[in-house]
Amino acid sequence: RIGTDTGRHGSAMRLDFDFHGNAGYAIARKAVDLTIPDNYEISFSVRGDTPPQNLELKLIDSTGDNVWWHNATNFAFTKRWTAVRYKARDIAFAWGPSGGGAPHRIAAIEIVVTAAHGGHGTVWVDDLSFRALQPERPYDLTPSITASSEAAGHDARAAIDGDTATWWQSATGGAQTLTLDFLRDREYGGLTIRWAPGAHALDYDVDTSADGVHWDIAHAVRGSDGGRDYIALAGGESRWLRIAMTRAVGSSGYALRDVRVEPPGWADSANAFFRHVAADAPRGTYPRYFSNEQSYWTVVGISGGAHNGLLDEDGMLESDKAGFSVEPFLFADGHLTTWADASPTQSLARGDLPIPSVRWSAGDLSLTITAFADGTAASSALIARYRVRNSGARTRHVRLLLAIRPFQVNPPWQFLNVLGGVAPITDLARRADTVVVNGDRSVISLSRPTAFGAATFDEGGIESGLGGGRVPPRASVTDSSGWASGVLAFDLAVAPRGARDVAIEIPFPRDDRDTASPAPPLRGLRATAGVDRRLAAVAARWAKTLGTISLELPPAAMDVVRTLRTTLAYILIERNGVRLQPGTRAYSRSWIRDGALSSVALLRTGHPAAVREFAEWYAPFQSADGRVPCCVDWRGADPVPENDSHGELIFLIMEYYRYTHDRAFLARMWPHIARAAAYIDTLRAQRMTPRYQAADRRAYYGLVPQSISHEGYSAKPMHSYWDDFFALRGLKDAA
Repeated sequence: RIGTDTGRHGSAMRLDFDFHGNAGYAIARKAVDLTIPDNYEISFSVRGDTPPQNLELKLIDSTGDNVWWHNATNFAFTKRWTAVRYKARDIAFAWGPSGGGAPHRIAAIEIVVTAAHGGHGTVWVDDLSFRALQPERPYDLTPSITASSEAAGHDARAAIDGDTATWWQSATGGAQTLTLDFLRDREYGGLTIRWAPGAHALDYDVDTSADGVHWDIAHAVRGSDGGRDYIALAGGESRWLRIAMTRAVGSSGYALRDVRVEPPGWADSANAFFRHVAADAPRGTYPRYFSNEQSYWTVVGISGGAHNGLLDEDGMLESDKAGFSVEPFLFADGHLTTWADASPTQSLARGDLPIPSVRWSAGDLSLTITAFADGTAASSALIARYRVRNSGARTRHVRLLLAIRPFQVNPPWQFLNVLGGVAPITDLARRADTVVVNGDRSVISLSRPTAFGAATFDEGGIESGLGGGRVPPRASVTDSSGWASGVLAFDLAVAPRGARDVAIEIPFPRDDRDTASPAPPLRGLRATAGVDRRLAAVAARWAKTLGTISLELPPAAMDVVRTLRTTLAYILIERNGVRLQPGTRAYSRSWIRDGALSSVALLRTGHPAAVREFAEWYAPFQSADGRVPCCVDWRGADPVPENDSHGELIFLIMEYYRYTHDRAFLARMWPHIARAAAYIDTLRAQRMTPRYQAADRRAYYGLVPQSISHEGYSAKPMHSYWDDFFALRGLKDAA
């Protein structure tokens, strides 16, 4: 419901919504007639009384088909007014027949609240405005720079001359400033600061000003480790900028080799920021995807669990959807080995079980990372075993480093429903042999670590010490940026032609309905044998589960059988309880289309119970008029019409009956079949009017109407082959 209410300045638009336990959206639309210049700004003030939801701004042309937008996912509404500003570079083409480009003339502006956390609430919007801006142009002036003091031969200009052989140096320590005057307002994305060795500021602020008199703190650094500091200033714009230093690492003051002002967009997102940071680091220091390299992964979980991890091709283990990861490094003989040095290879236990391993090779040393999940749907955990093997003739002294990092395995270009890449870590703390992450997740060291250390990003993270095999000095940190990291270190003496194991356990969040106490994890000397026993038991269970498939082919074709078994395992792992899902990250929702077709695979491989449970769970989401939702997730049924859904529910029910001959189940499901068939008839009736007898429309006669049953049809509903295929199949099965 749209109404008016007290605003920030006068009256505001009030948008009340209730998603009624479903997915959905609430749209406020304003008709306009705007010619869009090359550069512009759209701004508004917003406040809300609702859990985080997606906040979309859409620009729509006169056809209604071409849409440009900014989608702020999981927007945290506050009860205080917040100013929101989007410039031309923040607005992207969303969909439409134009295929891309910038808008030139728009006929409507929409502000949309889309269910991210569901529920109900109210959002207020005020001060909606549009203004043309001067065309963006590169900054082409030379800023003026001054310092509070200068040592002889090291004036302030040396900090921005682009030559790292020169530097600014303060005359004394204590409070010192270095101030840039850009001579006009300048947009920027951040700073890269290079300190001279042994002369950096431990603590300093980055301040901005419009007049050179009144200053605002844009970023505060505490505990810098020197070297190169990266400062994210997304959307930064000011006339003046200064570095206000308050505490030096030494007694001789400060020395800055270079201050580079980064361009707009440099840190518009955490993922964009870390791509730039990774570009300056040795390859292998950061996950592969920050170098724009594809990173493949596999899922690690139990059948029907609500949570699961990912293990990527390089051995990085993601703790849960959108969660932190644990990444291995090896330090031996003064050299750090990363995924970039190790030529990783991948395998599955027995060739087909969903227990993946990644093997690194580095001369006489190898590291094999094996990951598996154990437990019940209500209480399970990820377990990872790290086996360091020495194939040489002398004992090797190795430090295994397990880094707890604010990065997912899921790469940044995966953005549907959950954005990959950076995963915030605000708090890290060691408690005995457990590292507590963000206060509610744990990494339990089943093998006794030699050391643990954590650092904020501004302190250099773990990266500054990795090359030397060092861990940070602190046992706990809090990082407001969400980019904290930590590392567990294990010093291992690996005998000739011997191996040493290290293991960790990452418990998944428990189901609130589960009241049983989990078994305490084994630690110390008992851990290796305990992990091996658990691994063997999990492998035996999966072998039994997948043993329903018996297919003999010539040896050269047995990969087909192994692929079939593994695919069955992944269908079972990707279930969330009884809900069949086509994936665990971007596609961790239950579509009736995917569920019906996955059910065929389950029925053909001897797993009818999973199909029955899915059908009995999904069918009650059918509307009273017979419409079957295309998709259901934890928010409820999705309102988007996809006209293949109705026939697919009928097909699912009948396919189960054809395999099991369970007449009692069929009788229970019959009302759903009858309503879905009747709804298909009402859809077809819309295309069986005299209008569709005309020659130019007769091809559509009797078809179901257009729908959005494919992502490519988001711009405009289309006739889809599978809509009518499953309508016919559903009617046939109902008959």
